[in-house]
Amino acid sequence: MAVVEIRNLKKSFNGVDAVESLNLTSEDGEFIVIVGPSGCGKSTTMRMIAGLEEATAGSILIDGQDVTDSSPTERDVAMVFQNYALYPHLTVYENMAFCLQVRKWPKARIDERVRQVAESLALAPLLQRKPAALSGGQRQRVALGRAIVREPRIFIMDEPLSNLDAKLRVDMRGEIIKLCRRLKVTTFYVTHDQLEALTMGHRVIVMRNGIAQQIDTPQRIYDEPVNRFVAGFIGSPSMNFLSSSVESNGQFLRGTGFQLRMSDRIARALSATSKKRVVAGIRPEHLFPASEGENLKDSDSGWVQGRIELIEPLGSQVMVQVAVGDSVVTAQFERQPGLEVGKTITLKHKVDTPHAFDEDTERSVIAAGGKEARAPLVRAA
Repeated sequence: MAVVEIRNLKKSFNGVDAVESLNLTSEDGEFIVIVGPSGCGKSTTMRMIAGLEEATAGSILIDGQDVTDSSPTERDVAMVFQNYALYPHLTVYENMAFCLQVRKWPKARIDERVRQVAESLALAPLLQRKPAALSGGQRQRVALGRAIVREPRIFIMDEPLSNLDAKLRVDMRGEIIKLCRRLKVTTFYVTHDQLEALTMGHRVIVMRNGIAQQIDTPQRIYDEPVNRFVAGFIGSPSMNFLSSSVESNGQFLRGTGFQLRMSDRIARALSATSKKRVVAGIRPEHLFPASEGENLKDSDSGWVQGRIELIEPLGSQVMVQVAVGDSVVTAQFERQPGLEVGKTITLKHKVDTPHAFDEDTERSVIAAGGKEARAPLVRAA
């Protein structure tokens, strides 16, 4: 187990910044997920932590020791990659034992350790097979086993599940979570899948264009995104955004086909600014149909009204796209009778769930502290 400190870490390629001024201190045994779209700098960050990539500036410390210029071997880091990177001519047993043989462990200890880890990963019956005779999920478990047998201080996992089918991804995600909790090894995990980030990490780093947009717990990132990019990237389906006018001292956001009541916290932040227009954000799962005959247009409740453009059944739930003014709003709720394309629908939103973002900087009005929003966290692509 180890504490990792990242101080003002930066990486540039031919004058282009791939990672900018990243700062982070992990807790001992913490599972940290780095998530973001392709090209955001998440894999580059992991490679610098592992020692596979030289940092342009900044420093990396493990348990207080500066390892910025140290080799991967000196850092005692075990890595699992997207492509498994197994030796095709070696058996499962030999793949898992190889790194221990290089370290000159006694044969008896190697055998005991490999079989112990193989048993925990349900690989015991496969030890004499070669990678070509394994399924994708089995190969991934072998790659994990090869990392685990070393008893490293740090795990580095770079999109290890991206080659697996949907069901196997869910199964392996659960296995990795249980393994890391049992082993209590500090883990850095890269993914582009926001669902993996929310379900796996103690903390999540959301990156865009080399900049860490937000570093926080999964729940806080979902509930209190600091800017529009984080709000739109985290959550599935993505958050809806509506250009709105600020009215009644920030208590309401209004526009064509909708009226949203703000929480007291957002209302106070809005009233402290001179902004007349902001971007409202509503998550699809926070919208649900109003009762038949219920008229919300003249009430204080929040509502969205428009024409149904698309209905997507999801088993017990349904996802509906609704044309609201010049925008399209997505709602996801329990299956309802009477839904028809072309029909007008009125949706209510759950109390205190809407968000508000500055139109110019894209910062949340809460993150801006109720003051005039400052320079954006988001760098243009």
